[in-house]
Amino acid sequence: QVQLVESGGGLVQAGGSLRLSCAGSGRTFSMNTMGWFRQAPGKEREFVARISWSGGNTYYADSVKGRFTISRDNAKNTVYLQMNSLKPEDTAVYYCNAVRGTATPLFGSWGQGTQVTVSS
Repeated sequence: QVQLVESGGGLVQAGGSLRLSCAGSGRTFSMNTMGWFRQAPGKEREFVARISWSGGNTYYADSVKGRFTISRDNAKNTVYLQMNSLKPEDTAVYYCNAVRGTATPLFGSWGQGTQVTVSS
């Protein structure tokens, strides 16, 4: 059973920072590339960033490149998303999932997500 629990969201002013965490079961993390996705109101869920199992390879959506940093701690089965220089358009519910290919979620089920709201 896939278990993913996201946390760390909140309300922040534009230009501020947040750090999101995603804790998963061993099965969800084992040898998997992990990633973050987000869904804004009225929009489809979109890819944000991914990180390889070793942590040596990362990839970002153009919209967040240079502002967000993804990292992971395999001993804790946790993946992080450090978000700096936040913009109102970053407002969304953020989810984590394993990733296959460039930006496709691996698991069909999702956690509850964590809400990020950026005020202007």
